[in-house]
Amino acid sequence: MPQKLPLVNLEKIANDIREDIIRMLVHAGSGHSAGPLGLADIFTALYFDVLRHDPKNPDWSERDILLLSNGHCVPVRYAAMAQAGYFDRKELLTLRQFGSRLQGHPERLRLPGLETTSGPLGCGLSQACGIALAQRMDSITHRWIYVVMGDGEINEGNIWEAAMLASKYHLNNVIGILDRNNIQIDGPTELVMPLEDLRAKWEAFGWHVLEVNGNDIEAVIDACAMARSIVEKPVMIIAHTIPGKGVDFMESDFHWHGMPPNPEQARKALHELRTLGGRIRGEHE
Repeated sequence: MPQKLPLVNLEKIANDIREDIIRMLVHAGSGHSAGPLGLADIFTALYFDVLRHDPKNPDWSERDILLLSNGHCVPVRYAAMAQAGYFDRKELLTLRQFGSRLQGHPERLRLPGLETTSGPLGCGLSQACGIALAQRMDSITHRWIYVVMGDGEINEGNIWEAAMLASKYHLNNVIGILDRNNIQIDGPTELVMPLEDLRAKWEAFGWHVLEVNGNDIEAVIDACAMARSIVEKPVMIIAHTIPGKGVDFMESDFHWHGMPPNPEQARKALHELRTLGGRIRGEHE
């Protein structure tokens, strides 16, 4: 179980995760920047407060399940796992290298602590439903299944098939976290394939919907706690985030969806993160 930490500690962890993401991506020379940076607060909340898990025993039978449906955002998960103690942070610099455990999309059999392999978009919610139904068959009622999804990937019909199934079978231990950052690889979501009214869509499919600032760690923790109190239906947390959060030249720019920084851009990004956008002075200025 994670030790409950003060908010200021969690915010520092989230910033450290963002720095690690930049280092990983520039070293790899490929990968996705905007989504992982925007998700750092959510993954900090999950790994350091919300989830029942044990980094020293990743297969602990009492653990909660965390799925990452939009697998291209996995740098944020690797960075959070390293911060939590699943493996040495030095290994983060092997991202996307041949033979590495840290591939560009998570592979379940490579790294302890990953529950599923994800790459094809739109599959995570179906996987969550399958796990939930299996747990019901085994009379397991105390483990939660969290599934993080991207807003662009809910263009996939598979998502809505799973949404119907979860509602029909009242899978109340499934908690979706939808990263509503309003971008995808081809541009703003509302130009590529409009999603709004997103809350009404999920409610029409029989889900209880919560909306939250996904870059507010405390708000994410509170939303997850509220989600666990809903007993009659699955819950979707629509988490509004800023893609590229923490790096001003990346924020809200869809071009950074699938692009890593070059060395000079990485230097600028790390400077901004270390100084919190110039609000503090540091030795690395």
